[in-house]
Amino acid sequence: MTRLFETERRLSGLLRSGSLRGTSSLLPGRSSPKMAAKGSEEKTQFQEMEEEATSAAEKDIESEQEEGMGVEDSSEEEDESSEDEKENEAEIQRLEEQLSINAFDYNCHVDLIKLLRQEGELLRLRRARQKMSELFPLTEEIWLDWLKDEIRMTEEEPNRGSIYELFERAVKDYICPEIWLEYAQYSIGGMGAPGGIDKVRSIFERALMAVGLHMTKGAALWEAYREFENAILATLVAEPPKLAEYQAYIDYELKEGDPARIQIIFERALVENCLVPDLWAKCTKYLDRQLKIRDLVLSCHDRAVRNCPWTMDLWRNYLLALERHGAEHQVVTGTFEKALNAGFIQATDYVDIWQAYLDYLRRRVDFTKESSQQLEELRAAFTRALDYMKQDVEERFSESGDPSCTIMQIWARIEALHCKNIQKARELWDNIMTKGNAKYANMWLEYYNLERSYGDALHCRKALHRAVQCTSDYPEHVCEVLLTFERVEGSLEDWDIAVQKTETRLTRVIEQRAKVAEKEALLAQQEEEKTEQRKKAKAEKKAQKKTQKMGRTGEKRKAEDDDEGEEWGEESEQPAKKHRGEGDPSLEDAATEELMETESGLYGRKTGETLSSRKARVAAEVTRRAQDAARDKRDDGASVFVSNLAFSMEDPEKKMRDLFQDCGSIEQIRPIYNTRGTFRGYCYVQFEDKASVPNALKLDRREVDGRPMFVSPCVDKNKNPNFKVFKYSTTLEKHKLFISGLPYSCTREQLDELCKEHGTVKDIRLVTNRSGKPKGLAYVEYEDEAQASHAVLKMDGMLLEGHTLTVAISNPPRRNVLDKPDGSRAPGAVMPRQVYGARGKGRTQLSMLPRALNRQAGAEPKAENGTLQNPGTAGASGFEAQTKSLSNADFSRMLNKK
Repeated sequence: MTRLFETERRLSGLLRSGSLRGTSSLLPGRSSPKMAAKGSEEKTQFQEMEEEATSAAEKDIESEQEEGMGVEDSSEEEDESSEDEKENEAEIQRLEEQLSINAFDYNCHVDLIKLLRQEGELLRLRRARQKMSELFPLTEEIWLDWLKDEIRMTEEEPNRGSIYELFERAVKDYICPEIWLEYAQYSIGGMGAPGGIDKVRSIFERALMAVGLHMTKGAALWEAYREFENAILATLVAEPPKLAEYQAYIDYELKEGDPARIQIIFERALVENCLVPDLWAKCTKYLDRQLKIRDLVLSCHDRAVRNCPWTMDLWRNYLLALERHGAEHQVVTGTFEKALNAGFIQATDYVDIWQAYLDYLRRRVDFTKESSQQLEELRAAFTRALDYMKQDVEERFSESGDPSCTIMQIWARIEALHCKNIQKARELWDNIMTKGNAKYANMWLEYYNLERSYGDALHCRKALHRAVQCTSDYPEHVCEVLLTFERVEGSLEDWDIAVQKTETRLTRVIEQRAKVAEKEALLAQQEEEKTEQRKKAKAEKKAQKKTQKMGRTGEKRKAEDDDEGEEWGEESEQPAKKHRGEGDPSLEDAATEELMETESGLYGRKTGETLSSRKARVAAEVTRRAQDAARDKRDDGASVFVSNLAFSMEDPEKKMRDLFQDCGSIEQIRPIYNTRGTFRGYCYVQFEDKASVPNALKLDRREVDGRPMFVSPCVDKNKNPNFKVFKYSTTLEKHKLFISGLPYSCTREQLDELCKEHGTVKDIRLVTNRSGKPKGLAYVEYEDEAQASHAVLKMDGMLLEGHTLTVAISNPPRRNVLDKPDGSRAPGAVMPRQVYGARGKGRTQLSMLPRALNRQAGAEPKAENGTLQNPGTAGASGFEAQTKSLSNADFSRMLNKK
């Protein structure tokens, strides 16, 4: 019947499509004279279709008859299957009994598993397989059947871990590529889980390591892995690698050392990061040092300066590469002219590019000849460089970029060394000194060394005498050099003159420094007085707030007690209650302490208790604290204050006890908590003996949990407001250096090795922040002032791990410097709050007063260790100028003065 319906549908489809158009006229009882010519052909086609439909109908009738007979056969098959099940069950029981007698019968295990799988006894089948796997390694077929059955049983379960464990057991029995392939395919179904893709890749990698070299079946795993990765790529939107990823890739290839791979990864990175100068510099450096292929190297340098023309280092490296590969002089000169027009971003870049070009010209000169075209070209280039720095660079940057006159120093040394023209060198040095360098000791010493090497003793003596008179930064060092020179070269008369000049100069320097120190001491005293006044005012304000708060608290407690008495009708029967804050002062202190932060951090939690129970709890707490206060007598003299501890420290009391137990016997440790019970990062450690405190203070700055622990004496600042915790000097220390610009990786040992070459190092302190991370700063203490001065001259500007060090005599900025003097304020007066407009503090704090009217008086601030301070005697600030009322006549007089 089905085939009949299909044939009918086929016929109707042919009729609708027109392929059998006109055949209806050939049906019985109908004729058409128009179709006589095609009758025979169409009749044949229709007859075939009709015969096919008839035969299909007959077959359907026969199949229906067979189905009727099949009903009877099915009943017979059911009887036979029930008998087979009974036989199989009996065989299963027999096999199980046999295995109970001999568990190591391999064939019996195999037969039992086949029967159980045939009967569909999945639970019994799982136990049978489990027992067999414990005794024997299973074959590939048994494992595959077991894995497929378990996968079907756990299709709807979200946990796939049991199947993964079963696969891990399977791959350990034999090297089976099909099991590994099944494992990888199953893991693909878990790609959607977190880390699913990584897990699939891991399984594929393990599979390839295990059976990837299998001759006949290993290729299937490779093909599956490839298809998996292609599918992943098809679903992802590929993003170009970032610069950091390229940098890591480049570093890896550089270690491997394959030139072709290194070159291609550089090109890939440069296409997507063509405006990164460091990447171009790294690529050209590799080509210059490793490949050294002329066309390839020069092409890369040319592309580098065209992509990043503002980077001086790329132009300098390009000039060196041209010279290294023997480029023509016109090409090098043309490249240098392009560099001058590139538009560098700072004045020092022009100094560096001129130095590179002058070095190239110097290397072209044959100094064995008295005069040559190359020498004249070199001197002309030096002259042009000085003019260029004075005109073009100063006009653009308002500075020459070469305050130390490095170009002139090089020119002078070339004239003295190669050209034997010491007179030209002296003229150049005279010009250098007239440009504001005469006050620097290192400049005079450079000139002295030049005269010492290529001049005579007379000019050396003249240079040192001038240096003694002019030097203002390190006159002691210059005086020492002069005296040393006279010991070696001079006569008695020369020695006497040198001693007289140095003594006179040093006496004048000492007087000047004494005046400066006196002025600084006066300023420091004024600042301390102002600080003390502020502290007193703050303490008075705090006491006033505390009194007001206690008054409000007492009134509130009284009102609650009165309300409660009226509610229960006890006002006339109960005697007057003694409220908190009245009577015993110890109870008053305990009640006050209830409102403040406690050391335990457990008091003050809000609960849903009633008023009466809360009052009872407060009374009990007050009583307990009064007892504790009487019992706990704190001794600040035998205690230290420990701070800057990690808030996340577990059991701080035990941690502090372990750290300070070697200092002496510990009486108690009081860690401080907030109202939520969280450790606040500081505590008090009290010893039984006061002699233990100095030992505890030696642990200051000890690293604890990655942070420096601060240990200081326990002093009540309300009683001792002038006590300073900061233990380092804040004044000028001539024997101590301040070093900045250190790399963060610099260690104390590394810095000691660097500094001990210039004298005896007594102490080194690396400056860190509160979290223990270095700040790139350090203080180095020498034995005397002369060693420190010598170290400054030698170390200032030195390179350490690519960082330029700045070294100076330690002169820390004064702490707590006020921006505006307030000596006229009365002691204890409170500073007025700054008044803002109706819309609050504005986004900008620019003064709206014209600059002509907002000029500040006073000396310029003095630089101290890289910071600027306002002198204490500075005039009124811009804010004070704005608040002062001025008339129109005042404004007119100010403008006329301008």
